[in-house]
Amino acid sequence: MYQAGLILEGGGMRGVFTAGVLDFFLDKNIEFSSCYGVSAGACNACSFLSKQKGRSYDVIADYIGDKRYCGLYSLITTGDLFGADFLYNVIPNGLNPFDYETFRSYRGRFYAVMTDCKTGLAVYYPVRDLKKDITAVQASSSLPLVSRMVSVGGRKYLDGGISDSIPLRRSIKDGNRKNVVILTRSSDYRKPPFKLNSLVSLRYLAHPELAAGIRHRSDRYNDTLDFIRSEEDKGSTFVIRPEQPIKISRIEKDPKKLRRLYREGYRCAARHFEELLDFLNAEEIPPAKDKRQNSR
Repeated sequence: MYQAGLILEGGGMRGVFTAGVLDFFLDKNIEFSSCYGVSAGACNACSFLSKQKGRSYDVIADYIGDKRYCGLYSLITTGDLFGADFLYNVIPNGLNPFDYETFRSYRGRFYAVMTDCKTGLAVYYPVRDLKKDITAVQASSSLPLVSRMVSVGGRKYLDGGISDSIPLRRSIKDGNRKNVVILTRSSDYRKPPFKLNSLVSLRYLAHPELAAGIRHRSDRYNDTLDFIRSEEDKGSTFVIRPEQPIKISRIEKDPKKLRRLYREGYRCAARHFEELLDFLNAEEIPPAKDKRQNSR
């Protein structure tokens, strides 16, 4: 196990890129002492830590066409665009069984990032037993406007991407001198300003801090991208990201597009494997050979 943090960005169906990267890691027996998952990244982390290669992709590919999984039917009948009971109960406890025991045997730390609906701040929830802590993963993945708030420990939470989309700073604060970041956007991406500010303010009238967090998410996200680049330049952070702009939506349902993106994630990890090993095995943090070594 490498003493390093693994940070997994969300992005809805763009997360199949991350699934490909993590499946390559499983093939190479690469483990990290800490893992931070946000939204779809938290879901991907679960199958990675349970060492179930292919499971993250299969869950999407096998059920994306099921009306209970994602879409208007789920939103109308349950209040969630992504059907919570179907995703976090029916699939892992029946259709595609989750290996809870292997997950519990993980010797590192796994945090699902959620946003506190009262404060608008990020909460890094330690997930140890997925049967007990599954609501934290659900909360991390509950998109604003199209999901119900999720109760965890008596408080209400939504998508971790609202408050901390890429928690590299938190990993560093926790003592991880080396970090591997898996992004679901190419290096030229900058998040545009949110367009539904009036709707957000109205929808979350009783939660003004949450509404403010949603309105200003793009500023924090782009600031984090700048921070990631500075850490890359220092040689303390290794980034794997799509090498071309991703042309699928957050709720993409085209299986061919999803399969191509999954394969691209696997290939991208393979292309940078030797560089990654050099980074992880170095006793001292090496200076980056190229300021954008993983953006080519």
